[in-house]
Amino acid sequence: MHVTVAVYGTLKRGFNNYFLLECAQFLGVDKLHAITLYDLGPYPGAREEPSQGIDVEVFAVNAEQFELLDQLEGYFENAPEKGLYNRKLLSTRYGSAWVYLYNPTVEGFRKISSGPWLAAE
Repeated sequence: MHVTVAVYGTLKRGFNNYFLLECAQFLGVDKLHAITLYDLGPYPGAREEPSQGIDVEVFAVNAEQFELLDQLEGYFENAPEKGLYNRKLLSTRYGSAWVYLYNPTVEGFRKISSGPWLAAE
């Protein structure tokens, strides 16, 4: 079984959680206009809000990798609204892909309406 995911933060190539996707199939990059990012400090959180285009990387992952991503993102399958992140299928140029959406409030965090999230140096 393969599942497609679109990532926008620390799971992207060159960032600290990419090790979870090293063995996944990299499909390519895209810009998603259905999400806006919020800079939460050590990582970003996406909300389903229109944007000018957020840079994402799209991967095909197996069931084990998908489960590890759910664990990293604090996704609770039986109560997704109670986890740190929920996930939703959104359209990409590679077909539908799961995108992790941040559940808690984003009030007071810097909004990113276009381009990539860049980790603070």
